[in-house]
Amino acid sequence: MQNLIKNDAVTEDAWRLIRSDDESYDAAEDVILPLAAWLALDPAARSGQSAVWLAPDADLTVLRPALAQLPLIAIDFPAFTDGRGYSLARLLRERYGYQGELRAIGDVQRDQLAYLARVGFTVFAIRDDRPAEAALDGLRDFSDQYQATVLQPEPLFKRRTQR
Repeated sequence: MQNLIKNDAVTEDAWRLIRSDDESYDAAEDVILPLAAWLALDPAARSGQSAVWLAPDADLTVLRPALAQLPLIAIDFPAFTDGRGYSLARLLRERYGYQGELRAIGDVQRDQLAYLARVGFTVFAIRDDRPAEAALDGLRDFSDQYQATVLQPEPLFKRRTQR
């Protein structure tokens, strides 16, 4: 079972994450595919839903025509120190207007959750060796932030002057 946090709760994952292009799956399963496999997919041959996961160096422009139809986009964090996924998430939300589920996968840990939420992630797949229940508090590490974010587009100084 995946350590999944969604809507501020640990939950079951209805999606199956397919990590490699050659991994097999059933046509009726709801799957999250690597970008190359998703691009090559024939949707008519499937009865289950298909979503995509992106490597940190993915080119978002190839997804632009299909963004409105994608129920879920997962972004991989191959290492705790690799922050490129934050940029992808913010671009998807702010520049491309993606409204669906945005999921952080890979080396996702408690210390990242508040920051991941600020750039637009809505679901967090916590590393298997860490308890998701303990990571939940990471979403509440900070009560306010100075910078403008996806969650709060106005920086703190503007919010203070409007009072």
